[in-house]
Amino acid sequence: MPTSRFIFADAPEQVRVVWLFSLVLGHSRYLFARFCLHQDLQTLLRLHIEAFEHLQGVPREILYDRMKTAVLGEGEDEHIVYNRALLALAAHYGFSPRACKAYRAKTKGKVERPYRYIRQDFFLAGRFANLEDLNAQLQRWLDNVANVRTHGTTDRVVAEHFAQERVSLLGPPAGAFNATLKLERRISHEGVVSVGGNRYSVPDGTCSRTVEVHTLAQEIRIFDEGQLIAVHPVLHGRRQYSILPAHRKLVRGAARASGAAMGTPLARAGEAVARRPLSFYDAVGQRLARNGRPA
Repeated sequence: MPTSRFIFADAPEQVRVVWLFSLVLGHSRYLFARFCLHQDLQTLLRLHIEAFEHLQGVPREILYDRMKTAVLGEGEDEHIVYNRALLALAAHYGFSPRACKAYRAKTKGKVERPYRYIRQDFFLAGRFANLEDLNAQLQRWLDNVANVRTHGTTDRVVAEHFAQERVSLLGPPAGAFNATLKLERRISHEGVVSVGGNRYSVPDGTCSRTVEVHTLAQEIRIFDEGQLIAVHPVLHGRRQYSILPAHRKLVRGAARASGAAMGTPLARAGEAVARRPLSFYDAVGQRLARNGRPA
């Protein structure tokens, strides 16, 4: 599951860079793919989970194109060092990660071939309103073109071949994957923290200016001095806001409580007077003096 960069315009004079994640099964060549705005670790984990849910199973081994979010490098004796969170995901679902060997065109080409196919057969000359429309069109193309064609190498219909291959996939685990990535974030003057290019609210009145953020595959959790203060679903776009209504009630409630504590002053009819500038009363006094009345 490597990534590849695509560029399209979703509005006049507005160019957007998106990343394509794909997983292709080695036996049937069945293809899963999604466009996204980030290629960070959280997105990588989420797309693994989406792929497994779509396939209704888990491949026994996944080959990676040495993408930095998955493969950190090599240790001693050419030992591949994988990201710890990816290893946790692999342990949870039961698959083995394997990195392409450096400068090995045979394996690297097999991993990258789906990107050329998607770029040339689906993406080029396409028209897309936004990321959601792009992925909706991609899924229709996968369902109606890519995964129902007769593959040039296997000489078999991909979807029919996959129906036979599915029984060899690992079954999904009983529980959800909940590996956590921990970050520190400062609270802005708007009462939000920034994670992955999006903004998530914290409750009004949060004392600390720096909080700990736990990012899971599908959820954002925010802690203040070890206490959980906010839980948000992950936003998959960019420059979006998740503002929970309960986070913005404290100030309004405090204002109402303050008003109730002070009480509302009562006055008899006729006691309330309008506020006017002093120049108004000065003019009234001069007019009364000209009329011979005491000011």
